[in-house]
Amino acid sequence: MSERIEALKSFANAAFGRFDVSMKDIKESELEWRPDVEANNIRWILTHLSNQWNVGFQRTFRGDNDYKPAGWPDDYVASKTITYSKLMDDLNRGRAGVLEGLNKLKPADLAIEVMSPSGPVKRYDRLIRQMSEIIHHEGQIAYIRGVIARKAKKDTRFLS
Repeated sequence: MSERIEALKSFANAAFGRFDVSMKDIKESELEWRPDVEANNIRWILTHLSNQWNVGFQRTFRGDNDYKPAGWPDDYVASKTITYSKLMDDLNRGRAGVLEGLNKLKPADLAIEVMSPSGPVKRYDRLIRQMSEIIHHEGQIAYIRGVIARKAKKDTRFLS
């Protein structure tokens, strides 16, 4: 196994670890609240991450920018029809897929060019960018949940 692949796995485990801490004991009632009308809520962030883990990462691993799991809806991100339970299942399935994809990588796979929103990049660089998104959005979730906790201390009826 190459050092670069081990670094990717380590980065993924750290990112998912941070995500788990930010999601600990989350309540469904927290998903829709937003600190500002223009801000994303936790539901949007989670559907975005789930889409990244189940579709985006898989496109990177496969080198197929058209890949989408069977039955995956085009309007998944921000969908209000996805139940909390399904969303959590999709996130768990997506995480497992990311970790499995990392485990299947060979050193030569990292140098292959894949598509990103900004154009072709080496697979290694694309994976680093995608994993940084987990940490970026985990921080957003932590912020929103922190505000919710502070508001709930002042008003015990907040989000109840």
